[in-house]
Amino acid sequence: MEKPDQQHALTVKSVSKNFGGVRAMRSVSFDVPVGERRALIGPNGAGKTTLFNTIAGELVPNEGSISFFGIDITRSSVQKRANLGLGRTYQISQLFLDLSVEENLYLSGSGGATKAFKFLGSWKKNKVERDWAQEVADQVGLKEYKNSTVSELSHGLQRQLEVGMAIAMRPRLIMLDEPAAGLSPSERIILTDLIKKLPRDVTLILIEHDMEIVLDIADRITVMYHGSVIAEGTPAEIRSNLEVQKVYLGSSYV
Repeated sequence: MEKPDQQHALTVKSVSKNFGGVRAMRSVSFDVPVGERRALIGPNGAGKTTLFNTIAGELVPNEGSISFFGIDITRSSVQKRANLGLGRTYQISQLFLDLSVEENLYLSGSGGATKAFKFLGSWKKNKVERDWAQEVADQVGLKEYKNSTVSELSHGLQRQLEVGMAIAMRPRLIMLDEPAAGLSPSERIILTDLIKKLPRDVTLILIEHDMEIVLDIADRITVMYHGSVIAEGTPAEIRSNLEVQKVYLGSSYV
């Protein structure tokens, strides 16, 4: 039996994905050590979201393998990956708009809507999960909004709630898909601070186009272009990489 990998939270090995005749990913490989903050960047169409969806289990690769803490999850279901401790957010909000902030966090912490809605009517009796929901609300700056209906929140607060719902699942790795999309400059500062405060026992991978956020958060950066990884390194190494400057960054971050 394969021993769990105690050093790497995620190992992507030679992963490719085709959509008909279109090769969206070409033999992508990288490792993410436990506790690392990894950013995934590149121009639109580079394959970043396809890679995210493949890691999350929404797509099955045509080639290659994916391991999560040493466990092969290449063909595992989304639910199994979540049960193993893989959480994610999406470019487009995936929230229960008619429920309160606390109820959303409660559902995430209770294992998701598929079973939680069955006992939502008596959810206030589940003290442990309610306490956890309130703790997470405080962690993501939503304590004063816990009784607010999600549809009434600003876009920035909804983004904070999305991060909170991922945290509520008690993940070992969180994947954030463009968390700052559509946020104002002040909301981006709040969200960046929230992400930076995540405990280091939780590994983080994020797709983000705002390079100020990427350079502030990331320990290492993986750069994709036309479905392939073209560079990987520290923020300083990526900023000085001539190929990355040519295809994505320009000279702004040199």
